[in-house]
Amino acid sequence: MKIHLDIDCTPEEARAFLGLPDVTPMQKAVMEEMQKRMMASLSAMEPEQLFKTWLPAGIQGWEQMQKAFWSQMTKTAGDKAKGA
Repeated sequence: MKIHLDIDCTPEEARAFLGLPDVTPMQKAVMEEMQKRMMASLSAMEPEQLFKTWLPAGIQGWEQMQKAFWSQMTKTAGDKAKGA
């Protein structure tokens, strides 16, 4: 024996019928807080801000990083030339 019931109701009606709490206000508050935090963190995605974060010393830090890179590369090339 099979019994098949079709119930046509809204989610709110089903929640009330089953005795479940209405979490809509809490969900709305959480979503608003998430939106505020996401909007605040978007300012960190601006190119200028990213550059400042990655290279705190700005251009001087970039130049120092380039010099360190090139000195390491020339040292490696010189070591290989001596060993060959």
